[in-house]
Amino acid sequence: MTPADSGQAAAILKVATTLFAALGYDGTSTRQIADAAGLNIATVNYHVGGKRELYLAVMEAAHRAEKAALDDALGRLPGGDPVGAIHRLVDDYLDFCVDNPEVPALWMHRWLSDAGDITELERQYVQPLVTSVTAALAPALGSGVIDPEVDVEYAIWTVIWCVHGFAKGGVLDGDGRRRSAGDRAALRRFRAHLHRTLHLALGLPGPTP
Repeated sequence: MTPADSGQAAAILKVATTLFAALGYDGTSTRQIADAAGLNIATVNYHVGGKRELYLAVMEAAHRAEKAALDDALGRLPGGDPVGAIHRLVDDYLDFCVDNPEVPALWMHRWLSDAGDITELERQYVQPLVTSVTAALAPALGSGVIDPEVDVEYAIWTVIWCVHGFAKGGVLDGDGRRRSAGDRAALRRFRAHLHRTLHLALGLPGPTP
């Protein structure tokens, strides 16, 4: 592939990511992607294949970015302050989703049965990440830092549901106006709420950091 071809493929992937995140797989056509990229459908097919192949490439790229961020966060998890480390992990995940809103948007479309004929992505991408976080929290559970009665996996999913919802939909203020995740005051308030919710859900000792 020539540099020009590589550049066009990257541009198509970027446009497709934006459209799939906004409209979902079912709501996006190859023509829409081609038009947004300033290309014809034949050129899109030449560089990336059909709509299904392009969607799989978009989801793989999203997964790679999320996994890299999570691996970095988990690498910082061990230490002498397990409670603080757990809260830093939540901060890292929230920051990733706020900085990369297309990632939670892509997955939330799938929660609503988007791309229903492509069924392997959750097993291939999501479950291994949840399993890795569960395993990383096992020492805190075994040592009693996390309440042994807690369902850690569901606590992790609670964070995912909340963070994805906030990153995608924001929150309404007192006047009924939508505040996005880019609103600093709304983000600060959500972050504090998320930390308190997780602290209580896991039964962590001491005050919320």
